Amino acid sequence: MRQQFLIPSIVMVGLILSACEKETEEEKVERTFQEINVIDETNLNEVLLTAADPNEAVTYFQGATSQNPDRIDLQRGLAISLSRAKRATEAASAWKKVTTMKGATNVDKVEYADALVRSGDWGQAKKVLDSIPPTFETFKRYRLEAVVADSKKDWKRADHFYETAVGLTTRPAGVMNNWGYSKLTRGQYAEAERLFTEAIRQDKSLFTAKNNLVLARAAQGNYNLPVVPMSQVERAMLLNTMGISAVKQGDVATAKNLFREAIATHPQHYDEAVRSLRALEEA
Repeated sequence: MRQQFLIPSIVMVGLILSACEKETEEEKVERTFQEINVIDETNLNEVLLTAADPNEAVTYFQGATSQNPDRIDLQRGLAISLSRAKRATEAASAWKKVTTMKGATNVDKVEYADALVRSGDWGQAKKVLDSIPPTFETFKRYRLEAVVADSKKDWKRADHFYETAVGLTTRPAGVMNNWGYSKLTRGQYAEAERLFTEAIRQDKSLFTAKNNLVLARAAQGNYNLPVVPMSQVERAMLLNTMGISAVKQGDVATAKNLFREAIATHPQHYDEAVRSLRALEEA
């Protein structure tokens, strides 16, 4: 009798062990699928942060963060997407949230400060930058420090940070242009001209620096085009810029000649220069 009861017991134990093995195997399969999904999601996040339309990326990360509000990688993705979409005020709020989460870094604080600068909140941007340890030295951090100092007309501090930022990048054209514009607003035209020229040498396609360069030269009474690479359209636009500068300085005769040259140089109809010249002639 004992043996009769023993056999069903052994069978039952075997079934239980078999069920455990089966459940364990199912769990392994499910875990594998979860790992694949995480990999797929990571790849998707990277694509959305680089190649996708910024506003589409915003929509995706808004949905993702609503389902997983505690995941800093998704919150960071939303903040980056808002920044890319040039939605500065929303980006600032998103970066602020990121900086309060577990796992936040000094890089996140710099991005928060950048969004604040772009939204015009200079005071809060300075507070955020001041909260970053001085040992955290990056190009973007010092570029922001420079423009914030500029906004407060703290020229000595601005110059220090601009110089530091230039030394931390292999592409200094943009920051040199900003530094030159700072010098231009201070009335230091010769120094501004030097910085704009250097910016163009670093990046020949930077039209903003070319435009600023002719402003600096015109402010010194020099209405000759600088010897820098330029297309025919750019040449016409720069002549027009110098014409506007001449008007502001009361040199109407020079302005007329510059507008005429701009109109003749432009390969198409240059309505802006035409209107400026007509206004001067009618006056």
